[in-house]
Amino acid sequence: MQQPGNTAPLKPAATAHTRILIVEDDGDIASMLVDLVKGSGFEAASVGNGIEMDRMLARHEFDLVLLDGMLPGEDGFSICRRLRSSGKTPILMLTALREDIDRILGLELGADDYVTKPFNSRELMARIKNILRRASDRDGVADDREALVFSGWRIDPRSRELFDAEGAQVSMTTAEFDLLWAFCRHPNKVLTREQLLMMTHAGAAGPVERSIDAHISRLRQKIEPNLKDPTFIKTVRLGGYLFASKVEPLR
Repeated sequence: MQQPGNTAPLKPAATAHTRILIVEDDGDIASMLVDLVKGSGFEAASVGNGIEMDRMLARHEFDLVLLDGMLPGEDGFSICRRLRSSGKTPILMLTALREDIDRILGLELGADDYVTKPFNSRELMARIKNILRRASDRDGVADDREALVFSGWRIDPRSRELFDAEGAQVSMTTAEFDLLWAFCRHPNKVLTREQLLMMTHAGAAGPVERSIDAHISRLRQKIEPNLKDPTFIKTVRLGGYLFASKVEPLR
C-alpha cells in the first residue's frame, strides 16, 4: 500500500497528461486517492505534509493539488493560503471539518472547491474534472472573446489575466476570474447566486449562497478600493449581486 511521500511514476514535464498532487497524511486514504485518480486517466503523486509537498512542487509541475485540511505540522488551510499567494495551480480542499465556517474558510483562502470526508468517489472525480476544465484556458486554449475594460482595469479572457488601472497584473484564482468575467459580461444587472453558479461553476461544493459569497469576498479584496463600501460589486438584498461599472471592449 502506498504511503504518503511515495509517488506514482511521473512522466517528463513535456507530457500532455494531467498531473495531480495529493497532500494527505493518512496512508490508506492517500493510496486510495492515487488509485482513484490514476483510474480516471490522470497521473498522481502523494505526499504526507507541507514540507514534502514543497519538495515535490520544486521538482515537478502539477495541474491540481488535492489538499487535506488536517495535516501534521503546517495545516492544509495555511498551505492553501501559501500556495495561492505564490501561484495559480487549482486547489481542491479535502477535509473532515463539516462546519460551514471551516469549509468557507478554505474558499476564502483561495481553494477552487472543497469536498468533505467521507466523500463519494464519483463526486470527487467530477469536481476534479470540473476544476481542470475551468482552468484549461490557462494552458493556451484559444478563445476569441475580446478583452474588456472597466474604470481603467483590463480583463482578458484569452490569457485569463486581470490588470489594474496602473497596469499591474492581479493574481486570480479560476473561480475569481470566472466570476469577474461573468460580471463584466453583464454589468449593471442583478445576478442571483444561482445564475452566477451556472455562469461560472464557482464553488460547486456546498450551499450555493455560501460558496459564491466566499469567492466574491476574495474578489472584492482584489478589486475594491474600500471593502466597507464596495464600488464595483454591490450586494442586492434578497437579489444577489450587481456589477456597478461601465464595461467596454478594449480599444
